[in-house]
Amino acid sequence: MSIRIVRLGTPRSPAEGLRIGTVRRPPRGVPKAEFAARDFYDVWLPTVAPSQEAMDLAHAATTPAHWRAFFRRYRSEMKRPDAAHAIALLAALSQGTDFSVGCYCEDEAHCHRSALRELLVEAGAKIAA
Repeated sequence: MSIRIVRLGTPRSPAEGLRIGTVRRPPRGVPKAEFAARDFYDVWLPTVAPSQEAMDLAHAATTPAHWRAFFRRYRSEMKRPDAAHAIALLAALSQGTDFSVGCYCEDEAHCHRSALRELLVEAGAKIAA
């Protein structure tokens, strides 16, 4: 049992399980009834998504220092009780079931899901290779 970290909107792998969208906003132009069918997500969990202020940092990032600032901001936001509880819940669930979490970004290195991966591991989650 484990968590897969995925790019939303990409084809699902057979062992992926429930797909959780950890994004601030739903996909544009896609009817809610089609989110799962179009391989976006089955359940939306914006609690562990970056705030709009953090996203503004990411969208403006052009240097490694800018990206570090974004990741610092995101990690700080994930210390909020609601976010920390959600991360702990996901980590605990990974011990007994397969599921995935993801975001739309193409490059995981420049996406909050890379930091979310680290936070989940720190919380004791089992992460699929």
